[in-house]
Amino acid sequence: MNFTFKIIRLLVVLIVTPQFIQAQYTETINTNNPGRSQGAFAVGSGVAQFEGSVFYRAEEHKLQRYERDHTGSSFQLRYGAVTERLEFSIFGNYSRVNQTDYNGSVSTGISFGNFSRFTLGGKYLVFDPFKFFGEKEASLLSWKANNSLNWKDLIPTVSVYAGANLDFSKKNSLTPPDDATISPRIELITQNNWGRWVFVTNLVADRISTDFPSYELLLTMTHSINGKWAIFGEYQAIKSDFYSDDLGRGGLTYLVNDDWQVDTSVTFNFKDTPTVFQVNLGMSYRLDFHKDAPIKQTSDWKGDGKKEKKKKKKKNKLNLEEEKENGGL
Repeated sequence: MNFTFKIIRLLVVLIVTPQFIQAQYTETINTNNPGRSQGAFAVGSGVAQFEGSVFYRAEEHKLQRYERDHTGSSFQLRYGAVTERLEFSIFGNYSRVNQTDYNGSVSTGISFGNFSRFTLGGKYLVFDPFKFFGEKEASLLSWKANNSLNWKDLIPTVSVYAGANLDFSKKNSLTPPDDATISPRIELITQNNWGRWVFVTNLVADRISTDFPSYELLLTMTHSINGKWAIFGEYQAIKSDFYSDDLGRGGLTYLVNDDWQVDTSVTFNFKDTPTVFQVNLGMSYRLDFHKDAPIKQTSDWKGDGKKEKKKKKKKNKLNLEEEKENGGL
């Protein structure tokens, strides 16, 4: 409970602290696929985005003596609205499972299917160091100065996520027993952009009001090879009385165009209760209705009209002085 309280207190502080920032809309698609972590940036106002994958997962439990074959799909629906910093989302993961139990020389099989996750939520960007500190000044004389790492590069972009898990099935073997119909999920998200490298961290507290709360740590590193191809590696730690694991994940993505990306990945773990091996094939696509905020124009075409006001004030002062001189004559 102390860990949960600390996370909630941190999220409250971040939300109520005023930050004069604005998230950055990107010309190319901004997707969470193929990893399981969330990036800190929203998709941008007026952007509707779908991210999905199909997968095959094999499990073998040495102690409970069963094997499971999962086939299913996962999806994310994301929409940016109200402000550049905010997005609303739906996360879902559905599996169809064929399970074989081995009891001595006899084996029995069962099949079932359900959602292991269905979550409605929203993400809000609370701090962007690029906006806060300003753009790094380029040096015309030093390549080293332009490409060296300084302390500001270590300060991450920070977002918070809050959502509600929905589980309307009373018999769901993929979720904790007697799981609540509605349970909360909160996340603290950080992101560092270092040129072609992007590092994302997610701290997750899930189902924290239930008998089986879950805590997760996700660390994701992505490297852009060129304008089309990128590779990633990810570590996911899960701690819960229902299911705990350490998972490794890796894969690559290909940018078809500015609004469409395809990806593939593999997942494995480091234990045999159960062993896990999973293959994903996915894609992300966005409908981009984003519009930049209109620039306020004035009669002087300078944007804020301050120079025009100064000119009028100076002109009025000169006219007044000329009238005084003429009156004196």
